[in-house]
Amino acid sequence: MRYVYIGLVVVFAALVLLFVAQNFQTATVALFSASITLPIALLVIAVYVLGMATGGFALALLRGVVGRARRRG
Repeated sequence: MRYVYIGLVVVFAALVLLFVAQNFQTATVALFSASITLPIALLVIAVYVLGMATGGFALALLRGVVGRARRRG
């Protein structure tokens, strides 16, 4: 089973590298008066990481609220 997991990690890493290699075009992102130009691959990875961070924060906040509600009731 360990080799299956290693194989999946290798396939996923290869797909990520293929995505990065094929998406070197640039995109400009603007917020208020600031703007930044990045390769699309970096932009997608940054959005993914920010989504994981904010999703984790929202989940932790929700768990805390539910936990406090259960203790009160």
